[in-house]
Amino acid sequence: MAGSRSAAGSSAEPARRLPLAREHAKFGHVTTREHTDPFASAAPQETAPVRAGEDLDWPRIQTYIRERLPELTGAFSVEQFPNGAANLTYLIRFGTTELVLRRPPFGKLAPGAHDMRREHRVLSRLWRHFDRAPRAYLFCDDHAVAGADFFVMERRRGEVIRGVIPASMRGHCDVGRRIGMALVDAMAELHLLDPDACDLGDLGKPSGFVERQVAGWKHRWDLVKGEEGSQEMDRIHARLASAIPAAQRVSIVHNDLKLDNCQFDPSNPDRVTSFFDWDMTTLGDPMIDLGTLLNYWPDASDPAGFTRAQHPGMEQMGLASRAEVIARYAEKVGLDAGQAGWYEAFALWKTVVVLQQLHSRWVRGESSDPRMAMIAAAVPGMVAAASARLDELQR
Repeated sequence: MAGSRSAAGSSAEPARRLPLAREHAKFGHVTTREHTDPFASAAPQETAPVRAGEDLDWPRIQTYIRERLPELTGAFSVEQFPNGAANLTYLIRFGTTELVLRRPPFGKLAPGAHDMRREHRVLSRLWRHFDRAPRAYLFCDDHAVAGADFFVMERRRGEVIRGVIPASMRGHCDVGRRIGMALVDAMAELHLLDPDACDLGDLGKPSGFVERQVAGWKHRWDLVKGEEGSQEMDRIHARLASAIPAAQRVSIVHNDLKLDNCQFDPSNPDRVTSFFDWDMTTLGDPMIDLGTLLNYWPDASDPAGFTRAQHPGMEQMGLASRAEVIARYAEKVGLDAGQAGWYEAFALWKTVVVLQQLHSRWVRGESSDPRMAMIAAAVPGMVAAASARLDELQR
């Protein structure tokens, strides 16, 4: 019945295991990119029926929300946003009113990850100062309702661009470059906000922020790498930790900025209308966000064998070069971007940890998303890319 989740990892399922690094190469993203034409392929559907094993107790959730938001009327229905990789995100309707419900994934969570309380706090305040932030309405920490913390926010309409330009935007001239630069500009606007003016001045501890990031993601790696974890990952960590750049300013840091975590009005590719996935937002060095963006950003300068976690098709979309992205961001925010390569290397290394975490959840039977079975395929190439970026800094 809807509202009861299938038991993960049942005896009917085949045994799951973490694949070895040498097995990853068979499933690398590079082999699929030639099949994705960003101007002809179909874009993935934004909503779908709830995936098997990811239903919640919808009658209880509906009652809870109606009691606290009595203005909601009409029949209740639910779909899922299936394209995310971690947090569970649902489209819920009360009559014609659409809202979004977010909660952490099932199973064991990485330390400090999937913080719905934090995301609700940010989005219940930031929308007044930054119109790319959807407004949050309701937070629940009673796990009897949905099995974990969750929150409810407004539903924004628009186009999410992964590896395919939606049909509604293909008529725009130079659309790939324009959407990319629009994201850079929106990121810069976020970083120029005054956290105190947004009532978020105590959201994090800026002093030592990057140092804690490097140490914290190493701890996460140690939890998921297993006996056959890459020694190169440990070496990269040591190299990162020994060369952390000095922060130039304190900003609100989104911590997961990439093209498919934002939304566009199809009539205007020059402006991002929404950012999503604010659960890791904090205060700290804004160059961390630039590094994250670069990590997902394909570039003609990448040598053969480099692997990034971008969606297939992005490399043919007409995006600006990474050098242009860095220059545009530095000009907008007024920072010296000479150390951008360190932040990109950190993001590549960190993304390896994320992929391994997601795959580990599938191995433990905590995810029913079939994409997670082979999501670690990019690991060897991304490890090599992170190491190469650090090598470039030492030349």
